[in-house]
Amino acid sequence: MESWRVFATVLLAVAGLPLVLVVMAKARDRTGSSGQVAITGAVTFTILVVLAVVMLTVLPGVLTWVIVGTVAAALSVMLLAS
Repeated sequence: MESWRVFATVLLAVAGLPLVLVVMAKARDRTGSSGQVAITGAVTFTILVVLAVVMLTVLPGVLTWVIVGTVAAALSVMLLAS
């Protein structure tokens, strides 16, 4: 496993975990239902884990870095908008 893959996955986790919390907060604001918030958090976290595993194993370099940049940008926009 190349070191750049590990580095990109760590960056994804650093940006992705707060993103999960922000998405859960947005779901709470919209629905007010704790069940829906839990489902939203579980789905978002599962997508994050699957992305991390795929990034560590098979994705090409350019696509890996595009995903990391997209997640970081999404987190920045969501934090600035709230």
